[in-house]
Amino acid sequence: MPHDTTPSRQSLAEHLIRTRIAGDVATSRENNLDHYRELAEGNRYYWLGLELGDRWTDPRAVLELMAERCGVVANPKHRRGQDTIDAELTIDALDRMAVELRKAAESRARVLFATGHPAGMFAVHQALAAALRGAGCEILLPADRLYADNGEIRHIGGVSVLHRGGNLMHTHSPDPMREVLDAMENEGQEPDLVVADHGWAGFAGSQGIDTVGFADCNDPALFVGEAEGDLTVTVPLDDNVPPHLYDPLTAYLLAAAGLEARI
Repeated sequence: MPHDTTPSRQSLAEHLIRTRIAGDVATSRENNLDHYRELAEGNRYYWLGLELGDRWTDPRAVLELMAERCGVVANPKHRRGQDTIDAELTIDALDRMAVELRKAAESRARVLFATGHPAGMFAVHQALAAALRGAGCEILLPADRLYADNGEIRHIGGVSVLHRGGNLMHTHSPDPMREVLDAMENEGQEPDLVVADHGWAGFAGSQGIDTVGFADCNDPALFVGEAEGDLTVTVPLDDNVPPHLYDPLTAYLLAAAGLEARI
């Protein structure tokens, strides 16, 4: 990757805040607190495929964790209005993810990419998959004719997605990843590393697979999973801004991992 296309840490932080990938994000405080409460009350939709048992039944503990790892407002009395993601925490997590990507490249690992947010995060996953393939990794693809949640699991550009009725679906469900991993196990082909988001990441992490993921501030489960060791890294960001706005983030991540951009 040419040096002049790779942002410095400071310029990336400024870009993340300017585009609201971090900083004052679009997700409201009310939405965040609702999701933290749902997770604590045991609503498995918000567990994103992880098994949390009865360890996170206090919404205040979830808020404390999200303030620490994501940078939402820590004050529990802040109930309405704006919430935040700390851009410095985003970049710190990108640096940790870069370490895992570099290790995968060095070992020529088998890597599985998947996204439940194709309108936002697909381009990031696709670029990472292309770079790791170029570094000698095997990018694992789902078998044909796998189905979950009334849709078909497909791969595009090395990234697994859920397809339904001609559309690529936004999904939090862990079931697509469950189907993919079951099929791969039957074929004796399991990933060394998963790079994903939403339930794709949560379920992979719950199966003991090294997993790195991206998560918004209203998706606390992946941060809980990181805290408990089910996920290696969770990167906090708004996961649904226009895709081209992630380009500097992707460039930074590839450069930090020592990978060359391929698309």
